[in-house]
Amino acid sequence: MQVIRRRIFVEGSVQGVFFRDGTRRTAQSLGIRGWVRNLRDGRVEVLAEGDPPAVGQLIDWCRAGPPAARVERVDVVEEADPEGLTGFTIRY
Repeated sequence: MQVIRRRIFVEGSVQGVFFRDGTRRTAQSLGIRGWVRNLRDGRVEVLAEGDPPAVGQLIDWCRAGPPAARVERVDVVEEADPEGLTGFTIRY
């Protein structure tokens, strides 16, 4: 199975609206490994490792976010080789 790694930056009203928790739950349901965290500049950062269709679904979810979020922009950066992360966590 092919595994890819993507770093996702989400801008808009994405903090304080359960974006991290929704991302964690979505990633876990898709079998994606990695983490999500709030950045000081108001964005949310996601690091995702998994099979390409699952990572694509997570990126699509990030474009909408949870109901209270207002996503304005999503940037996806292709990362180097996956590190073999386990689980998906919220970083503080």
